[in-house]
Amino acid sequence: MATTSARALRLLSILSGGATVASSELTAKLEVAERTVRRDVETLRGLGYEIEAITGAGGGYRMRGGSRLPPMLFDEDQVVAIALALQTVPGVLDGIADSSARALRTVRQVMPERLQFESDAFTVTSVANSWEFAAPPIDASVVRDVGAAIRRRHVLRATYASDEEGRPLQLRVEPHRMVVWAGRWYLLAYDLHRESWRVLRLDRLSAKPPTYVSFGERPLPDGDPENFVKRTYDRGDTLAGWPCQGSVVLDVPPGITAEFAPGGAVVERVNDGRSRLRMGAWSWTGLAGLYITFAADMHDVEPAELSEALDRVRRRLGRITASERP
Repeated sequence: MATTSARALRLLSILSGGATVASSELTAKLEVAERTVRRDVETLRGLGYEIEAITGAGGGYRMRGGSRLPPMLFDEDQVVAIALALQTVPGVLDGIADSSARALRTVRQVMPERLQFESDAFTVTSVANSWEFAAPPIDASVVRDVGAAIRRRHVLRATYASDEEGRPLQLRVEPHRMVVWAGRWYLLAYDLHRESWRVLRLDRLSAKPPTYVSFGERPLPDGDPENFVKRTYDRGDTLAGWPCQGSVVLDVPPGITAEFAPGGAVVERVNDGRSRLRMGAWSWTGLAGLYITFAADMHDVEPAELSEALDRVRRRLGRITASERP
């Protein structure tokens, strides 16, 4: 019986990925006859797992979602992933801390003692760092509403704070992908009014009731949604509230500036080869250093405190003698 149970658990682990697994592959991995595989499949079905038999070429067995949650099987790596994910998600989603804690307790209660020790070993505390320039956690309900529209491929109607003053804009878009980058949530969507792709800040968006209007396939821009988000300069970013804030025109294309600017910066297009970068830091010298990292010519430096800080940095570096250089 112990051998049969262990084999059934191994079969469950193989099928848990959701893909169809050929009968011949299962018999090879489990080192049993096909009849034994069928018997173990029936055992798992009796426990509540919905496993369907796929006939024909490429046939085998496949796990599918059921109407109720059956017993679950986790290995050590999955336990670590669950423990870390449930503890760190409140740092990026607002209003989910209690649910995450309850979910972790629920999962832990059904774990064998050995895996409970594995889970306890990964107790973490997430602390913000000033260098991260992260935005406040986003409301979990926004992610849920937008995620549902993406999954169902339904047109999304929403109210969007279109600028820093928060003036509302009514949108009707095809939502395609959510991207988290630099501590901020973005939505890659096709704007049906503009007839063009847009990158929207999720924390400035309020979804309206579902439209139930389906949309079809549409090739993603550049085939890479992540890079498209990073290189889109007008993605709705706002200036972080640092004590020292400045503005400089760089001889850098807007898309490159947008990709390498820190979170909490705002990029504006001047022309194809130039961009205005507004950002902040904890001191004028620190802000000057951030601009220097772009290694580009600078123009229209504002305010005067930033210009003076750049001069101080230039003089300080100029005093370094050859013997002092590493």
